[in-house]
Amino acid sequence: MNCTEFLSKLTDYFDGQIDPALLTEVKAHLGTCHHCEVVVDTTRKTIDVYRGAVTYEFPEELSNRLRAAVMERCLASGKLPNIEVKASAKPAGQ
Repeated sequence: MNCTEFLSKLTDYFDGQIDPALLTEVKAHLGTCHHCEVVVDTTRKTIDVYRGAVTYEFPEELSNRLRAAVMERCLASGKLPNIEVKASAKPAGQ
């Protein structure tokens, strides 16, 4: 297994949805590749941070401005996400 193959299986690895034979290959790769070991460690720490995070609601005006700014950047880059935009997601004053 090389790094590209390993990274393609990373989500399955973290979700625990990986075939046992493939898990053996993944673990063997991790034992020999420091770069992928760092990726796993960093990803695990990131997941732990977000699990402990408290969610809160933005004020509506801020939420609308943020959504509009993200959509504007997506449109400018040509990479429009596959999401529905609410009619109220217009920036304030429009």
